[in-house]
Amino acid sequence: MPGRIGARLVVSVTQADVGQRVSLRRRLPTGEYSDVVGVLESWSGGVLKVRRRGGELVDVPEGIVVAGKVVPPTPPPKRRPRAE
Repeated sequence: MPGRIGARLVVSVTQADVGQRVSLRRRLPTGEYSDVVGVLESWSGGVLKVRRRGGELVDVPEGIVVAGKVVPPTPPPKRRPRAE
């Protein structure tokens, strides 16, 4: 987009969103960014615990979260038509 300098990063996730599916963007020690998507299981002591689709529990310190939002639930898998 011409004239666009940068994206606006917003953290709209709150402790009230525990139990919801969220997408978090975090800044890594290398300066790179990484996304974590999953169910926010808890948020206490400055750490968000997010359960990814594969079952992995990821601890995300709130101080490294640069953007975050609640996202829709994972859609159910598509069914393949049965062979006749």
